[in-house]
Amino acid sequence: MQLNSLTAHELHDKLVNKEVSSVEITEDVFKRIDQVDDKVKAFVTLTKEQALAKAAEVDARISGGDKIGPLEGIPVVIKDNMCTEGVLTTCSSKMLHNFVPPYSATVVEKLQAAGAVIVGKANMDEFAMGSSTENSRFFSTRNPWDTDCVPGGSSGGSAASVAADETIYSLGSDTGGSIRQPASFCGVVGLKPTYGTVSRYGLIAYASSLDQIGPFAKDVRDCAQIFNVIAGHDPKDSTSAEFEVPDYTSILTGDVKGLRIGIPKEYFIEGTDPKVLQLVQDAINKFEAMGAVCEEATLPHTEYALPVYYLIAPAEASSNLARYDGVRYGYRDETAEDMITMFKRTRSEGFGTEVKRRIMLGTYALSSGYYDAYYLKALKVRTLIRQDFDRAFEKFDLLISPTSPTPAFRFGEKADDPIQMYLSDVFTISLNLAGIPGISIPCGFSNGLPVGLQLMGKPFGEGTLFKAAHAFEQSTGYYKMKPNL
Repeated sequence: MQLNSLTAHELHDKLVNKEVSSVEITEDVFKRIDQVDDKVKAFVTLTKEQALAKAAEVDARISGGDKIGPLEGIPVVIKDNMCTEGVLTTCSSKMLHNFVPPYSATVVEKLQAAGAVIVGKANMDEFAMGSSTENSRFFSTRNPWDTDCVPGGSSGGSAASVAADETIYSLGSDTGGSIRQPASFCGVVGLKPTYGTVSRYGLIAYASSLDQIGPFAKDVRDCAQIFNVIAGHDPKDSTSAEFEVPDYTSILTGDVKGLRIGIPKEYFIEGTDPKVLQLVQDAINKFEAMGAVCEEATLPHTEYALPVYYLIAPAEASSNLARYDGVRYGYRDETAEDMITMFKRTRSEGFGTEVKRRIMLGTYALSSGYYDAYYLKALKVRTLIRQDFDRAFEKFDLLISPTSPTPAFRFGEKADDPIQMYLSDVFTISLNLAGIPGISIPCGFSNGLPVGLQLMGKPFGEGTLFKAAHAFEQSTGYYKMKPNL
């Protein structure tokens, strides 16, 4: 039996029944990494020694008769923009090539407290800026379904590692679609939670009002279990929401009768792959067959989401990335004869092309004379976008759309055209601007590549998302299909 291909809840049952040990599961995962990661390239760093030590610790607890939690002894991968004490955290950038944090992110601490086994750090687009994981300083991660195609981004390594069974689940971050779009491209489940439900403490910031950490999983039940652990208020994060965290797995009844689902007409547009549209329509038909009520909805300011995002996110990035100056930590040019030259060289050599592009865009948008014309106006339109969702959710429990306009594209296909690359996030960006939750689940295949279905929920409405996603997943079985590596 290949333990690495099972879900976390299946492995938990086996651990409780003493059919397998956590060390066996962890060794199986590392064996799989040895077999396929030269093709997939999902990892920046592996932590095998620490992982096996943690697994042995869990096994000792089990043999001592202790009860274990649902994620205890189960391997996980962390995106490389989340601080891990004593373990290299690079953001896939030359700027942080030697950064070893003295503390861990809150989500990492929560997983460690829940007994999770961290097997490594996942490759990503540099500083989470990209939609293909082609912007990594180290190497491009490949899509396990077709290694000539991208896995999506920026959390490409996190998504690909789950799809390739190199881990049981993983964490990513989502600023404009960076969990949902790779989940769609790699055929796994990916959740972007409501802004503020998961602590951002220890997440290396890209755009602070948009960034949110979330899980990648092999099925919806796992996704709900992971969210049970990582969600909740954190006093270390001033944007963290105070709310009661329910047991999200108790909501997975498989029953969607009477659920009101809106179909936003602005998300079914020209330029979307016809096969993607067909699969999403099939999913809508499936929901109706299960008893949900599906009707057209409208989000009239959707067309402004992309320009608004590419003003707000780069502006926040310009501010956040100003701290990388070569003085305190990270990369530093050692050849400069004075401090100003050192700053300039450190930043021009330490950052990649896409990061520099976004810093310059953001600095321009915030500059004197342009702030009111660009950034302030973008904030006002952001409010209109959020109000569109508020109005839609007065009538509907959920909204439904494609996750991405296309399946995974080939390497280099959009690399020279930033606008085309940015358009691959056209259906995901609005949710970050509005702060609402969204989940991507597999809904079929186009030319052998996975296609994702996006469900969008009310603020703090993750329970309804899980319920609907689980019912669809169990009635179709796409989540059980595996790439042939």
